[in-house]
Amino acid sequence: MLGIGRAHAKTINSTKSVTICSCEAQRAPERTLRAGLRRGRCGTLGIFQATSPTHVPRPIEIETGPNPTATILLMHGLGADGNDFVPIANELDLSAVGAVRFVFPNAPVIPVTINGGYRMPAWYDIAAADLVKREDDAGLRRSQASIEALIANEKQRGIAADRIVIAGFSQGCAMALLTGLRHAERLGGIVGLSGYLPLAATTAAERHAANHKTPIFLGHGTRDGVVQIERARASRDALAALGYTVEWHEYPMEHSVCMEEIADLNRFLLRVLATA
Repeated sequence: MLGIGRAHAKTINSTKSVTICSCEAQRAPERTLRAGLRRGRCGTLGIFQATSPTHVPRPIEIETGPNPTATILLMHGLGADGNDFVPIANELDLSAVGAVRFVFPNAPVIPVTINGGYRMPAWYDIAAADLVKREDDAGLRRSQASIEALIANEKQRGIAADRIVIAGFSQGCAMALLTGLRHAERLGGIVGLSGYLPLAATTAAERHAANHKTPIFLGHGTRDGVVQIERARASRDALAALGYTVEWHEYPMEHSVCMEEIADLNRFLLRVLATA
């Protein structure tokens, strides 16, 4: 297990865009990288490796109170499932903005090239370790459509688009950015943890004006050996060049989530949901 404990974090708040790197590229000979979280001993959150399920369960939902007025969609990383990020909901205190519904969707089970074609939950295929060569355009678009359907479902349940935050870790981060920047209604916020900007070359042409001013939170570990911090900063700069406002945070950690990052995320969510 790659532990996730407390870290003395260096935080950079910027009105410029931030880079997000993805963590799905590490190849394991007999087992695949599962970029998810679970509660470990001593109450910490940790990344772990395991095999993938053989089916796609329905999204997991947690409501912090009756009649939620906001929704947070949180997407897992490669080989993981919706259960892996449930502990984050328990660490966040959003009571000041009312009841919140957390939705943890599950990626489809597909062959992943970089893991020898092994079938596992993945939002899209990864063919190369640098994450951007031979991007799986079709797979990215399919998962984008599924996330759009989840957003539409929340709206049907009475949640306004500007009270919906889409978030993700690693591959899930890539999906949050891909979908959020192209969504046709203003969202409450976009959150990317330890990920990157996919299909960067088409973002300028495909982005929707509705989310040009939507707040974006990006967090990344300076010691991330799966998705290098340089790639994350490059994604940040690409977003900045397009005029997006990004809250950028760096933490002295590996490909993981630390308590300081969760605290920063908590403040971000309180702010964007209070003003939505």
